[in-house]
Amino acid sequence: MSLLLAMLEGGDRRSIGRSNEVVAAVLRNPASFGQVMQGMSHQDRLVRMRSADAAEKISAIHPEYLEPYQRYLFALAESPEQELRWHVAQMLPRPTLSRSKRARAVNILLDYAHDQSSIVRTHALQALAEFALVDAKLRKPVVAMLVTALQHGSPAMQARSRKLLERFPDVHASPQESAP
Repeated sequence: MSLLLAMLEGGDRRSIGRSNEVVAAVLRNPASFGQVMQGMSHQDRLVRMRSADAAEKISAIHPEYLEPYQRYLFALAESPEQELRWHVAQMLPRPTLSRSKRARAVNILLDYAHDQSSIVRTHALQALAEFALVDAKLRKPVVAMLVTALQHGSPAMQARSRKLLERFPDVHASPQESAP
């Protein structure tokens, strides 16, 4: 096991452990990003979830790092583990995807929007909104999902939906206007 992944071992699922130290190390040495990505399929669940956390944080700063890992990211999207799914949801809009891969990503996120984890659902809504900002065909259905989440979602989904709806002023009617 690499030294970076060894830093992610131990503790319990409620902790990100030394994930932020791994982020800093990869930002200093970008060639090590692949180790973190590979950690997302490590045999140890804690290493998988913390690798996902680190990869998401790194790719938020450097989305281009995900480019060579698109196929792998889609494979990881099939994981049943909520910790991987919510980080994958955050990362899917970041690489430059072909039209067919974008459609595949949207379908994955639509599936995630019905996940039993409200965190996965919340991040799926965020990612769908990001895709909708650049794809006019997605705007109305995604705004409808956001309005529904605003009215019926968990508190986190409601808060996120409220903020995301502000980014679609040309499509969004206020919840009062759309209520029957």
